[in-house]
Amino acid sequence: MLSLVGLHKRFGDVVALDGAGFDVAPGRIVGFLGPNGAGKTTAMRCVFGLVDPDTGSVTWNGRPVDHADRLTFGYMPEERGLYPKMKIGEQLAYFGRLSGLSRSDAAAESAAWLHQLGLADRSLSKLEELSHGNQQRVQLAASLVHRPKMAVLDEPFAGLDPLGVEAMADILRRLADSGMGVVFSSHQLDLVEDVCEDVVIIDHGRVMVSGVLETLKSRSEYLHLEVTVNGHEWKPQSAGAQFIGNARGGNRYLIDRQTDLAQLLEQAQADGTVTKFSVEPPRLSDIFRETVRR
Repeated sequence: MLSLVGLHKRFGDVVALDGAGFDVAPGRIVGFLGPNGAGKTTAMRCVFGLVDPDTGSVTWNGRPVDHADRLTFGYMPEERGLYPKMKIGEQLAYFGRLSGLSRSDAAAESAAWLHQLGLADRSLSKLEELSHGNQQRVQLAASLVHRPKMAVLDEPFAGLDPLGVEAMADILRRLADSGMGVVFSSHQLDLVEDVCEDVVIIDHGRVMVSGVLETLKSRSEYLHLEVTVNGHEWKPQSAGAQFIGNARGGNRYLIDRQTDLAQLLEQAQADGTVTKFSVEPPRLSDIFRETVRR
C-alpha cells in the first residue's frame, strides 16, 4: 500500500500542502480531485522525491519509500516528459531499461503497449510527429512499460477524444484488476465517477474528503433532485434546495435529506405539469461542490 502521511510543504508564502494524507491500496483506483492549485501535483511529486515535504512521509507497505521502490512505480506527469525527436518505440524501450528491464523485455513491453494503444504502426515515428492525443497515449505507456506495482497519473485523460478516454479508462480498470494500485488526478468528474472506486478531495493543501465513493454518497447531507415542469425552469419554494444547474429544460438541485419530498412534488404539480421528478444520491460533482464550498 502507498501511504501519504501528514504532508506539509510551503513554497515561500504559499502553503501547497497542509497535512495532506491518504492511502492507495493494491487493486484500487483512486480519483485524486481538487481545484486548481489545491496541492494535487505537489503531493504526487512528493511520492517520487521530486518535491521534498517539509514534514510528513510517503511510505510503501509501511516503510519509507526509497529509490528502489520508486523504480517499481509508474509516474505520468501532467507536463509532457518525453523526447520529441526520439522514435517512440525506442523511447519506450529506453524508459523500460531505466527502470530495470532487460533489453529484450523492454523491447517486448514497448511493442506490446504500442499495440494495446493502437500505435503499433507508429513505432518508428518521432513523438513530435504524433497528435496531442497520441502523445498522451505514449506518455501513459512510458509510465507503465516497466510493469509497475503502483501507477501515479497526473491528468492522464487531458486532450483525449471520447474514444481515447474510453480506451484509457479500460486500461486503468484492467491494471487494477491485475492488482496494481492506481491514483490519478482529473477535472473530469463524470469520468472519475465512472472509473474510480475511491475518491480523495483536496483543497488548500488539506484532504477534505476521502473514502469509498459509494460510502461518501450515502454520507452526503444532500440528495440530487431534477425537476421539469411544463418543459421550463422551475424553482422550488424550499430553503433546503440549492440550485446547481439546468438540465434539458428543467432544473437540478441539491436538497437536504430531511426535505419533505411529497410536499415538494405537490408544489411542483401546483405550478404545472410535472414531466420529470427525479431524486437520487448525489453525484460526485455534487460532493465535490459541497466539499469545496464548505
